[in-house]
Amino acid sequence: MKKNAFEYVWTDKKRSFLGLPLTFTRYYLTETKFITRTGFLNIDEDEIDLYKIIDKKVKYPFFQRLVNCGTIIIYSKDADTPSKEVHCVKNVRKVSELIDKYLNIMRDRYGIRGRDMVGLHGGHDHIDDYDDDHDDDHDDDMHDHDGDF
Repeated sequence: MKKNAFEYVWTDKKRSFLGLPLTFTRYYLTETKFITRTGFLNIDEDEIDLYKIIDKKVKYPFFQRLVNCGTIIIYSKDADTPSKEVHCVKNVRKVSELIDKYLNIMRDRYGIRGRDMVGLHGGHDHIDDYDDDHDDDHDDDMHDHDGDF
């Protein structure tokens, strides 16, 4: 990735338990994507489009709290990254709020809400879940002569 390939809203490194950025994992937040870049010689990048994020959770483990860090777990509808842990970043609450801000901007741009991303009934209608153990004389009331409901 070129240094100026994206306009970054936020960037940070994964930190050690002492709060020092001594790892080769870097996180980037742009207005449209969350990018994780890992490695030193061989570099892997993973991108999640912000509008695909369906939920997130913030964790404050004891040793991370001591150095003002925390972990964000992002759950998404991304095919290759259904969940992503953003380990040990500084000012985790502010980062979480930044993700929310740009997530909502992207959802508004595409006209998507969180409920649009999740199947409410797992693709089934309530009628499909009808219990066949009911009286047979009540089944005739529900069906017309064509077999439709």
